[in-house]
Amino acid sequence: MSRYALQGTNSRDLITWNGKILVHADKAELEFLFTGDVQIVECPRDIPPEQTLPVRYHPQLAAVTWPLNPKDFR
Repeated sequence: MSRYALQGTNSRDLITWNGKILVHADKAELEFLFTGDVQIVECPRDIPPEQTLPVRYHPQLAAVTWPLNPKDFR
């Protein structure tokens, strides 16, 4: 299963929270949620799961219902 991560457009660094790389299995959902100065990239396979954090567990996304329903954002 692929994991996708957020990457800073200018820095090219993977975006982290509390030292863990934010990841998600659905690229389209990440593209829907995050716009602006980030790119969605495949997370390198050599990064172990314990060094990642699924975006659904980020505190600022606690109110989001998964899987996403775009109608919930209107």
